Amino acid sequence: MGDTVVHLHKKTDPPANTTTETVTTLTVVPDPAPAKPVPLWVRSGRAVKTAVTHEHTKASARAMARHSLYTFNGGRIVVRRTWDGRTGARYERMLRAAEAAGNYEVAQEWEERLQRFRDARHRRRMDLLHSPVDAAKGALVGTGMGIGGLVALGVVMAIANKDITDVVTPLSAVIEFIALMITIVQVVWGPLISVGPFLALLALWSVGCKQQAAPNWALPANIRSSEGEPITPSIVVKALRDLGVPALARAIKEMGDAGASMLGPIRIAGCGVEVDVTLPSGVSTNEVQSKRRKLAENLTRHEHEVFITIPQAARTVRLWIADSGALDEPIGPSPLTTDATLTANYKTGKAPWGQDLRGDAAALSLYQRHLLITGLSNQGKTVALRSLALWLSLDKSVQFLMGDLKGVGDWAMFDGLATTLIQGPTDEHVIQVTEMVEGAVDEMNRRIQAPPGTVFPPLIVLVDEAQVAFMCPAKDDDKRPYGGAKANSRYFMAVRKIHNQGRAVNVLMWQGTQDPTNENLPKLVREGAHTRASLALGTESQARMALGDKAVDGGAAPNLLRPGLDRGTLVVASDGITIPAGQSSITVRTHYIDDDAAEAITDRAKAIRDGVTTLHAIDRGAEHDPLADIATVIGDAPRVRTKDVLARLATRNTDAYGSWSFIDLKRVLDDAGAEPYKSDGVMVVARERVARALTNRNNEGSASTD
Repeated sequence: MGDTVVHLHKKTDPPANTTTETVTTLTVVPDPAPAKPVPLWVRSGRAVKTAVTHEHTKASARAMARHSLYTFNGGRIVVRRTWDGRTGARYERMLRAAEAAGNYEVAQEWEERLQRFRDARHRRRMDLLHSPVDAAKGALVGTGMGIGGLVALGVVMAIANKDITDVVTPLSAVIEFIALMITIVQVVWGPLISVGPFLALLALWSVGCKQQAAPNWALPANIRSSEGEPITPSIVVKALRDLGVPALARAIKEMGDAGASMLGPIRIAGCGVEVDVTLPSGVSTNEVQSKRRKLAENLTRHEHEVFITIPQAARTVRLWIADSGALDEPIGPSPLTTDATLTANYKTGKAPWGQDLRGDAAALSLYQRHLLITGLSNQGKTVALRSLALWLSLDKSVQFLMGDLKGVGDWAMFDGLATTLIQGPTDEHVIQVTEMVEGAVDEMNRRIQAPPGTVFPPLIVLVDEAQVAFMCPAKDDDKRPYGGAKANSRYFMAVRKIHNQGRAVNVLMWQGTQDPTNENLPKLVREGAHTRASLALGTESQARMALGDKAVDGGAAPNLLRPGLDRGTLVVASDGITIPAGQSSITVRTHYIDDDAAEAITDRAKAIRDGVTTLHAIDRGAEHDPLADIATVIGDAPRVRTKDVLARLATRNTDAYGSWSFIDLKRVLDDAGAEPYKSDGVMVVARERVARALTNRNNEGSASTD
């Protein structure tokens, strides 16, 4: 019997009675049963499996296969090169390539070259019939002349040395030299016969190694991954051949090594390269576009690193291939945050928005262009829209009416800069925003009725999260819905009116929306925008809603952007941004401007303005006080031009002041003792006079009450 193990331990739980005592327990644990021995064949099998599947074994097997195939395929390459040099195979391949590409002029040229090669080869072969006789005659003549020359040299030496034996001295020296060469060959020949095959194999291995002539699985790990592999014509042709388009693969196979004839020059374009591919007859551009992911993987790139667009040339696709990992690197800061002296010009300037894929600065003109930015939630829509407004705020002539239907403070820095700023997601906020947009429509109509040639300051009507307005179920007292896309929808119709006529009088509509559908972004509204931009989207149908059919058919694909990873990357369709010739859209990586930087920019914008009192609600039913409203719209500026006062009053309360003229304004000011006057040749209203008039009126009111 085996040994018995005895464990001694104390119970930790006290007994039920109040007397505490220690109890020692003896626990007897029997010996565990011995484990069954593992059979020898099982252990041997495990050892063999471990050895076979070990990484060192795999690496050794790949190395043996790789170097063996380098030698074998190197021989094939040498044989093919030799065959090409001795025959017209190269000309025939080029001829078939030109025919497959439909370039019959080039095909005719190659056919002529092939015919010239065959004629020259025929002449060489005919010359070979006479060459043996000519060679024999030449050898005899050469030998005779050589011996004669040597004898003549010996005669000269014999006369000079007065020794008759010197006549044969040159001839003897040549014979001895020939004997020495024969001896050297006899000595070297044996080792050369032994080493020669190895040298030949080494030469073939070198050719195969240089061409990487081995299957991908046998290549080293760094070459198999091909991360960062430079783009060459052969890589592009191979990627197209393996794309899975039968007609394209057959055409390239017929072209042989001349498949690169489809390619234009590979040009460096920013953080990648660009190449135009002329497709063979029978292959359409959309067949290549639809296989973007496979093409990218064939080029050893990720899907988001390859962009396919359609240039003007027929049957041509333009490939932009990024350097591996380049698009995952952040771009630099916005010039708005780095240049404190930067200014804006609504009419002639362009907003610094970001960079295109080539790394060039992407700037957008906002002059008389309605704007729409859409995309999935949390992809950078508000920041992209806000950066444009921040730049435009540095033009002091621009006025803003803003509605933020998210209401989390993304636009709070425009308080004191925008004439109206409504923030919140409720139906009440939608009603306020709708009335704000309707007020802009009234201002637009007032401007349209002004005398021809009148110049109006830009008025930007900006609504972020506009889908909330379109989906709002609230109705007014006349049962007219605020949301929706019907002819009685108040928000929809106000936006449409601005789209139809606002551009002519500098009243512009900017909207930002999420996850577009026909319900939350009606067709007529999205097509009314001159500049349409989209962040990452879920489907191609949404991409068509965001950018239009023309842009998507031309290669725009915001639905292929990676949500989260491509945050802030926009596909833009607009004539306000420089787009490469032949393309209908451009991809822009926008600068990120955080809230603190945005506040710094708006502080600069406020410093160059006269001062604006921001309304946070629209109350059309309240009684208005003209003199108090005039003081409000003047703000902190010492004086404001009368026409600007009129414009601000109309924006503040269109019902009350939309029809006002200079005479109405002058009448109110004259009655209050704050008459407008001329300054630098223009009529202005002084803040001090208006404030004094309000103070006097209030004092008079207090005295009468007493």
